[in-house]
Amino acid sequence: MKMFRHLAVVAALAFGASAVASQDFETGLAAAGSGDYETALKEWLPLAENGDPSAQFNIGVMYENGQGVPQSDAEAVKWYRLAADQGEPSAQYNLGVMYEYGKGVPLSYDEALRLYHLAAEQDISDAQYNLGVMYNDGIGVEQDHAEAAKWYLLAANKGDGGAMFNLGVLYDTGSGVTKDRGEAIKWYRWAAGNMIAEAQINLGVIYSEDNGEFENQTLAMMWLIVATQNGAELGSAYQKIVSAKLTAAEISKAQAMASECINSGYGNCG
Repeated sequence: MKMFRHLAVVAALAFGASAVASQDFETGLAAAGSGDYETALKEWLPLAENGDPSAQFNIGVMYENGQGVPQSDAEAVKWYRLAADQGEPSAQYNLGVMYEYGKGVPLSYDEALRLYHLAAEQDISDAQYNLGVMYNDGIGVEQDHAEAAKWYLLAANKGDGGAMFNLGVLYDTGSGVTKDRGEAIKWYRWAAGNMIAEAQINLGVIYSEDNGEFENQTLAMMWLIVATQNGAELGSAYQKIVSAKLTAAEISKAQAMASECINSGYGNCG
């Protein structure tokens, strides 16, 4: 089954709040929130030059994204490093991303792993997820599914849908954990509620092919319909297979269940 790996996107991180909530910092934060990056830079640069790690991190984000300044990965790295060296966890994570993808620095999985560990130990869920991926895939480290499961679980418990899905795969395949289809279903179900279409597909496959206590063809069809509506390429193909096992009335029931599942925000899904 497919392992879900989301790209670690620096741009997705919000600007950080200063540990010292100075008026200048808050003025910069308000300016950045309204898209006035020139004012934000004016307010944050003196703070950053005086060693404020949150201001340093935010300037790094601006250079990474080209917000109010010319886009420069190298300049982003400079500011991320200043903040990371002071223990700022979001800067540690972002700097890890730069090393993992070779942006503004030579690619180094060793350095990415080190920085992700620092950020993960400060509860940055994206860093925990990325560590899970690196241990799962053996990127820059010896492959270790049990270690991957450890980090996925931490990220999943913070609501990371990709980590939930990957943890489901590990339980489904017995990789690094005791194989447990019920536990796999639990994590797929949580991931499915986070609109992870791959998890919805896997639920459909389990309920259709289990041939045991979890077999439920109508529920399988429901999840495959939901997955298809969320853009899963294999959803329609699997629907054709499952529909051959159902009556017209059961298919209609599955369609109604799928509508209820989506309309309830994935709270009522069979």
